[in-house]
Amino acid sequence: MRRGALLLLLVCAVALARAAAVVTDGLLPNGNFEEGPPKSELVNGTVVSRGDAIPQWETSGLVEYIESGHKQGDMLLVVPQGAHAVRLGNEASIRQRLSVSPGAYYAITFSAARTCAQAERLNVSVSPEWGVLPMQTIYGSNGWDSYAWAFKAKLPAVTLLIHNPGVEEDPACGPLIDGVAIRALYPPALVRGSGNLLKNGGFEEGPYFLPNASWGVLVPPNIEDDHSPLPAWMIVSSKAVKYVDAAHFAVPQGARAVELVGGRESALVQEVRTVPGWAYRLAFAVGDAADGCAGAMVAEAYAARATVKVPYESRGVGGYKRAVLDFTAIANRTRVVFQSTFYHMKPDGTLCGPLIDDASLVGLRKKPAAGAGGRRRLLKFL
Repeated sequence: MRRGALLLLLVCAVALARAAAVVTDGLLPNGNFEEGPPKSELVNGTVVSRGDAIPQWETSGLVEYIESGHKQGDMLLVVPQGAHAVRLGNEASIRQRLSVSPGAYYAITFSAARTCAQAERLNVSVSPEWGVLPMQTIYGSNGWDSYAWAFKAKLPAVTLLIHNPGVEEDPACGPLIDGVAIRALYPPALVRGSGNLLKNGGFEEGPYFLPNASWGVLVPPNIEDDHSPLPAWMIVSSKAVKYVDAAHFAVPQGARAVELVGGRESALVQEVRTVPGWAYRLAFAVGDAADGCAGAMVAEAYAARATVKVPYESRGVGGYKRAVLDFTAIANRTRVVFQSTFYHMKPDGTLCGPLIDDASLVGLRKKPAAGAGGRRRLLKFL
């Protein structure tokens, strides 16, 4: 009996290992699709004929295995990571089983590109959570964008699914998917002794950056993602913000920052505990990401009844300046908001905007000497 029970446990362990890949920060197993199906499993050279033909992935519906440089009519399909990607036709999906820690938070990063459809979107889910990522707005100059989507693990084994709900006349006219990665998120705590009431004020905690992806990662608004890929921060309104890294962009402090690419249609928000009647000081850096986004920028910050507009003349080659907003709290919780006043566009037609980094909020414990009710506006450049 003991030998039989041991054998049964071993069989179950092997089955679970095959069913769910143990995730570590980085690309998922075959996350860049460089391991392809046998040519015998491809119909007409691209269409995957079996649901388990692509190693580590399960597919359903019309899924194509695309090689970089593949031609579709007058369109040349380019793959950003390696030489291969998949294309999801109408109602097609890819899925992978993952082994995770229940209760932990994770961010999925993947790259996607429109092909011939004009109003594409993707459903991303880790059961029982799901989100919808619209792809009408193209932020990357080469047609590809990287997206982040976060979830809280409810079970030790979950299934990541990326699904195209499209209803195009051409059933193969769907988005390309490449470079699927994951990163465990660690909810940031207040740094003791710093006095900073903002969590993750330097934006160092966030989603994974794909190797050689020089266009950053789009973080969608929270209406499309129940859990923010930027811990402690919410993206409010209808457009995404761009998460950038020091390896490919100019970052004022540390290794990561946020570029406000949605104008007034997106806002970066964090809610902080405050004491009504106390004075507080919000300090932050405003700059440009050295991504060719040039022109007269204005970043806005709001807290309680106070607001400040920070002008920044960008040459598109990097640089920043610091700003301070003093305010008096009027409630037990105060929303700190960052927003771009204007829309900006690079010469290649892609959206861009001012950079926000190194944000801190400290209590002064007494009301400002001038003004009343927190209405005084103060801007200092340090």
